Amino acid sequence: MLFSKKRFLALSLSSAFLLAACGNSAADTESENSGSTAQSETGSATSQEASGEQVTISFWDENAGPQRTPIWEEIIERFEEENPDVNVEYFGLPKDDAKSKFDAAIAANDVPDIASLQTSWLPEYSIREALLPLDEYFADSELNGKINEGAIEFNKKIVNDGQLYGIPYTQNLDIIWIREDLFKEAGVEAPKTWDDFFSAVDTMTTDDLYGFTIRGGAGGALQLQRLMYAYSGITEYVTEDGEATVDDPAHKEFLEKYFAMYQKNTPQSDITNGYKEMVATFDTGKAAMVHHNIGSYGEHSEALEEDQFEAIPLPISKEGNYVAEGGNTIGVSIFAGSENPDEAFRFVEFANNAESQSLWNQEVGQIPTNSDVMEEEWLKNSQHLNVAFSVYDDENTALYEPPFYLPDYRSILDNQVDSGIQSVMAGDTTVEEFLAEWAESIEASAAKYAEAFN
Repeated sequence: MLFSKKRFLALSLSSAFLLAACGNSAADTESENSGSTAQSETGSATSQEASGEQVTISFWDENAGPQRTPIWEEIIERFEEENPDVNVEYFGLPKDDAKSKFDAAIAANDVPDIASLQTSWLPEYSIREALLPLDEYFADSELNGKINEGAIEFNKKIVNDGQLYGIPYTQNLDIIWIREDLFKEAGVEAPKTWDDFFSAVDTMTTDDLYGFTIRGGAGGALQLQRLMYAYSGITEYVTEDGEATVDDPAHKEFLEKYFAMYQKNTPQSDITNGYKEMVATFDTGKAAMVHHNIGSYGEHSEALEEDQFEAIPLPISKEGNYVAEGGNTIGVSIFAGSENPDEAFRFVEFANNAESQSLWNQEVGQIPTNSDVMEEEWLKNSQHLNVAFSVYDDENTALYEPPFYLPDYRSILDNQVDSGIQSVMAGDTTVEEFLAEWAESIEASAAKYAEAFN
């Protein structure tokens, strides 16, 4: 379903900020070395009296690691200084394992009070009645009117009951990172079209340099579908009659070209490489380009100088416009099992105030959702964020909406499509077979959903 751009896209940076939620899947945001870091041994939702009137609430981070964990620890410290009656226990989960950890906690009725959750998880968790609706809290909150209206409405739109289950604190956009220094040395222009892209990959490939690096390991499905729709220009993921578009001929055409790069223009290890390995290949100068999102800015900026790398938009589609995935936000949610929902929402508010959002998004390199942050100098001076705004400000940009409402949508991507990518790269499955199986699974899920809820 294509959103109304008038409603979901801001047409200039000064007018506030993106009113479009940009797909995740996944803000699909990630952090390098996503190992678990924790301040506590447990994420139990059961509050405890620490001393006097003080209560303890637990917070689970779905993307812990050396870059992002310290940011949350700083936010928690600031919150506790302003709220001495509340102690927040932080529990960090590695991104690749986070969804399964939440699933197990819900099944065992041993959930945290609060968590950072990807937008694409909200439909499933709301159906499982795991989350607390936040509509009344938000209506009375000082955040009301400040948080990106389009992102709030999107979060309500994708769940079956239309309620609000998460307050988004960050937005994302898929882009291509290029080694600006290496491109200049080779005299190659940054690609603007897909023909330019494949040509640049070939030109930049030398005995000492790969033109590109493919994510064949965990998380590859999310990135792959964003490339496919950016190439084809298709704006429906599932049509009104329940047909999936992932197996469209334009996607087959793209993937034939894309996977042909493997081992010719990319490392052999790409078949199993995940985020960490992919980023390391780029940052160490072994690959000239990598596709990810603006959220990997933090890792690149730590490894490289500002003049060594830059962001460019995904090339324009066969239709001649930019196409991006809708719904790429991450928010803070409260679990229904929390015994201290009022204190929990105080933390939700604090995590989404201008100071906290500015700290988190500036460090990570993503787009804040609080309008009070949008005029800050760091945001205006960020090259990669200006690229993101240029895509959203383009009046011809179109958004497509993945079927987040399907409870097993992410399971299909994580458990079937990820491994399917490796089968194609290994030569065990054809692109046509891969896309057909993907489409069949989505269509079967859509049929079950229609039967249950329509």
